Amino acid sequence: MVFGCKNITFDGFTIAAPGDSPNTDGIHMGKSTDVKILNTNIGTGDDCVSIGDGSKQITVQNVHCGPGHGLSVGSLGKFTTEENVEGITVKNCTLTATDNGVRIKTWPDAPGTITVSDIHFEDITMTNVKNPVIIDQEYCPWNQCSKKVITPISFLIFMDRSFYVFLP
Repeated sequence: MVFGCKNITFDGFTIAAPGDSPNTDGIHMGKSTDVKILNTNIGTGDDCVSIGDGSKQITVQNVHCGPGHGLSVGSLGKFTTEENVEGITVKNCTLTATDNGVRIKTWPDAPGTITVSDIHFEDITMTNVKNPVIIDQEYCPWNQCSKKVITPISFLIFMDRSFYVFLP
C-alpha cells in the first residue's frame, strides 16, 4: 500500500498473485501526490492498480494488467473523512483477461461529499476484458449498504483512441 507518499516512482517491476486470490490489489494508494507507476506488469486476484481518496497527480503508464479486476479509481465516498481525487492519467496500458478494464467506483448514499476530477484514460488496449469501462456509483460489495438516489454522470466523450470522463 502506498499511503501518504509524495514524489515516488515505481518503474520496471512485476507484481504477481494467483488470479483467484481475494483482496490482492497490486498497488493500492491513498492520500498520495505525484506517484508514477511505469513500465510494470501486474497480475492479481483484485485491482491491478487501485487509486483511493486523497490521490493527486497520479500517472499509470505502460502497465500490463492481467489477470485481475483492472485499473480502478475508488472505491470512494464511504467515509466522511475522505479527500478529493484529481489529476489521474492512465495511458498506454494493456489489460488482458481481466474482469474489468478501467473503472470509477463510489459508494451509494455516502456520508461525505467527494469530488473526482481531471481523470484521463488514454490509449488503453483491452483483450478478453469482460467490462471494458465501468462508472459505478452504486459500488456495494457484499450488500453492506443501502442503495439510494445517485448523481448522474454529465458526459462520457470518446475521442480517437482515448476517452475522457467528465463528472459533475
